Amino acid sequence: MTATPPERLVIVNDASIAHGGATALALLEARLMRERGIEVTYIAGDDAANPEFEAHGIATAGLGRARLLQAGAAALREGVYNTGTVRMLNGWMDRHDTPGTVYHVHGWSQILSPSLFAALSRVRERTVITAHDFFLVCPNGAFADYRAGTVCTRVPLGVSCMTRHCDKRHYVHKLWRMARQAVQAQTLRFDPAGPRVLMVHAAMREPLERGGIPAACLQTVPNPVTPWSDTRIAAEHNGEFVFVGRLAPEKGPDLAAAAARRARARLVVIGDGPMMPALRAAYPEVTFCGRLAPEEVARRVRSARALLMPSRYPEPYGLVAAEAMWSGLPVIASRSALLAEDIVGSGAGEVCDPTDEIAFAGAIARIARDDDATRAMSLAGHSATRHVGLSPDAWATRLIAVFADCGHPSRELGESMDAGVSGEPVQSL
Repeated sequence: MTATPPERLVIVNDASIAHGGATALALLEARLMRERGIEVTYIAGDDAANPEFEAHGIATAGLGRARLLQAGAAALREGVYNTGTVRMLNGWMDRHDTPGTVYHVHGWSQILSPSLFAALSRVRERTVITAHDFFLVCPNGAFADYRAGTVCTRVPLGVSCMTRHCDKRHYVHKLWRMARQAVQAQTLRFDPAGPRVLMVHAAMREPLERGGIPAACLQTVPNPVTPWSDTRIAAEHNGEFVFVGRLAPEKGPDLAAAAARRARARLVVIGDGPMMPALRAAYPEVTFCGRLAPEEVARRVRSARALLMPSRYPEPYGLVAAEAMWSGLPVIASRSALLAEDIVGSGAGEVCDPTDEIAFAGAIARIARDDDATRAMSLAGHSATRHVGLSPDAWATRLIAVFADCGHPSRELGESMDAGVSGEPVQSL
């Protein structure tokens, strides 16, 4: 049975230009929904000045603010509660809201702030939030103890959380993040009618529930995946290992470079970020491509033998891993990645502790020298991992089904929607 699309879809996100995965998905959703004839409004924390909106007939509203790191002293106040967000959203809803309008939130932590949820409380039963990370419950958004370099298992805003210095910067910044989280706990209230929270992987359930989100409000909708290659890349004939992502400590590009050097393997790094200068200086043997357009990434990885995804902390999804596997590239991933069990269970790669340089290098060396094993992983990734994601069209169809169900109290959402695309249960890690 085909779900009835919403009368209008309002996509809410900090940014209107993609510099990360969440915004890229918000923009993709806007385009896909317009292609299906749904009226779409994109509400952004920035000025919403993306030429794609006019080209696709997408209405916009923008707050016109900068990201917190560029906002100066105002960021201290507006990052916790941005009154401009409340005025903008209330004004838009006063003029345009209808019973058939659904609101889909992607990102708010960089501009819009938790005040967003105060405004959306009046349409809570028609609000859907995608959890691209853990900012819904965790002050630093990652369930990561950045000081210790470990995964955090604490209860957010519990005594152990509040007294632990886990922030990337300093403890004062942790206190500010806790203040913001406390405000969010007051502005974002859950009841059986909503808001709905979409997990990009079923293994997000435990930490989100630990953070206080009711099980009935959670359901799984995997990310859309477009492989780099429709035909299988014959990885067993290639020699390069590739890292694709932001060059930041949490993504572990330095771990990839160190392990590749130990394994005497050729490494290609695609991406940019704050670690680029130091990495270039420390690893002159590595090929650094910088940020590439999607079509350039697809061309460059055709010579790869495997993808390295050595995230230091839980990776809620890891889109590059899915893109690689569907293209036939084996993946060596961090054991903490939520896709780790899928990778190993499908025979599409290996997992390890990337901070253990010897173990990481060993995994690289095994794939580098064993053509038969590499071919088997390549075949498995290409044919046996379709359950980890959705095609863009299937993703749009799944979202419309969620939107059509908005306004109805929970109907065993926690169980009925946590099946994988194939219908098999997806196990939590």
